[in-house]
Amino acid sequence: MLIILASIFAVLLVLGLPIAFTMGIACIGAVIYSGMPMNMMITRMFSAADSFSLMAVPFFILAGELMNEADLTDRILNFARALVGFLRGGLAIVNILASVLFAGLSGSATADTAALGALEIPMMVKDGYSKEFSVAVTVASSTIGPIIPPSVMLVMYAVIANVNISKILVAGLVPGILMAFTMSIAVYFISLKRGYGTDGSFSLKNVMNAAKEAIVPMLMPLIIMGGILSGIFTATEAGVVAVVYAFIVGIFVYKTIKLKDIPRILVKGAATTAVSLFIIAMASIFSWFLAWESFPETVVRIMQGLTSNGTLALCLVILFLFVLGLFVEGIPVLIVFAPILVPAMEAYGVDTMYFGVVLVLTVLVGSITPPVGSLLYLGASIAQTTVSKAGKEVWIFVAMIMVVIALLVIFPQLILFLPNLLYN
Repeated sequence: MLIILASIFAVLLVLGLPIAFTMGIACIGAVIYSGMPMNMMITRMFSAADSFSLMAVPFFILAGELMNEADLTDRILNFARALVGFLRGGLAIVNILASVLFAGLSGSATADTAALGALEIPMMVKDGYSKEFSVAVTVASSTIGPIIPPSVMLVMYAVIANVNISKILVAGLVPGILMAFTMSIAVYFISLKRGYGTDGSFSLKNVMNAAKEAIVPMLMPLIIMGGILSGIFTATEAGVVAVVYAFIVGIFVYKTIKLKDIPRILVKGAATTAVSLFIIAMASIFSWFLAWESFPETVVRIMQGLTSNGTLALCLVILFLFVLGLFVEGIPVLIVFAPILVPAMEAYGVDTMYFGVVLVLTVLVGSITPPVGSLLYLGASIAQTTVSKAGKEVWIFVAMIMVVIALLVIFPQLILFLPNLLYN
């Protein structure tokens, strides 16, 4: 049955069928071949989506949609520009810092690229940066969104691996900041070499004025993480609080959202949620078949046959995920392979929460690299340039992300320190 499942999956993937349908059709083929009742698939689909913890996903998505509609990107960009715009390659570093700030509102790389990229890319091009470099900075910094809390991908992993959601959200904070730091260093030296300029001089008055404008949207991540860490509400309840806060900000504070806009925003949020949960449902069936055939145990035996060293085994998994991410989108990779790889890493004594952050960070690389990097395609379409040209510029940022991953492998406490400190 495993051969039937893998064969159908591989053929449909090569033909370019969407990953959720690829997994679903492969599972139908396996069900027919094995003689299992077809309603078993329906049961597995509903049980995968029927989770209180997963309810955090639609709420965080909706909160992000509301914040996007509230048109807060200008305020975030102005604040970032006041803080770091004076540095060499200032606008590119502003781009990165804005992604860090925006990550606390949306938790989505796609939302970051779409919302900020539409403003940042033309702004950088006007200031003398090439279109391709502007796209590369924008899409690379967007990968910070799913690492810094609230992160939809980390929530998904926590549900799959039975990890405390609050802890893993906190665990993503330091790696996200490290990503921003390493990317900023790369931008500085590239700008120095190419002569990309600065954006005026530093002014504390401008910083204070920009901070006043940005304080309301910036309060949302503080409320979310403050509530979770203090135990006032769970991560799922934090999603509800985020939606209420975003609604109040958009309707009553900035008045950029009208009541007539709410149905459209709800439909958009529901559509995004439906795509994510449909992938989760299909991947759950696919993973169940792999578990039925004892595939995770086989992977553990193979890996232990290759090496008895946990760090080397982790490096092999990272390499596998990196290559796979070049051809398959991040969320399907996460959902399909987490149930397989988590037991393997546990056999080596690797902390499950730590592995989750490394896994999510590694699969995110595929979203900015050719040939199927969705963020790269989105950024190139905004800049009206080709993916092949933008793709050449993005590799330096891929290298920076891999440097961060290497640091996390060498120093696991970069991930574990903060959650251990706060939850001990």
